[in-house]
Amino acid sequence: MPTATHIQLLLQSISSLAIAGGLIFTALQFRRYLRASDVANFTKMVELQMHLREMRVREPSLAYVYEDDVRGMRDDRDIKEYFFNLMQLSVYEIVWYSYRNGQLPRDYFESWSRRMRVIAAEPSFRRMMESPSMKIMHDGFQVYIRNLMHEAELHARPGESSAR
Repeated sequence: MPTATHIQLLLQSISSLAIAGGLIFTALQFRRYLRASDVANFTKMVELQMHLREMRVREPSLAYVYEDDVRGMRDDRDIKEYFFNLMQLSVYEIVWYSYRNGQLPRDYFESWSRRMRVIAAEPSFRRMMESPSMKIMHDGFQVYIRNLMHEAELHARPGESSAR
């Protein structure tokens, strides 16, 4: 038969385990909060960059402010296509980063990836990526996009060139 000391020890153990469990839960929640905050900050920076790109789509003359932005471009159409494709890439960069940090489900990310493979096969997108002009994006994302473009090229239908 348990004594009062055993019961007291058992209740203290249960209380200690409950407190430890609460601290672990709090630490996990805090970690999720930090990750969500990181994704939100990243998203805001990419949105700001996208806004600068949007300005150049609407007013191509702004691209001439930085010589590097127009290197190899012939006219306003080239500038608009280049920055429009960068805008599309910005949205996908947010999706990629959010997924990479556990903020988006796999199926949603994969649906974006399938559509980006189609876009990556477009001549205007390929010209944008192959352009010597500077592209501000996460280094890991740039490697990911290069690999995605390579996959898109490998999966192009026979007899069809993706670099028209």
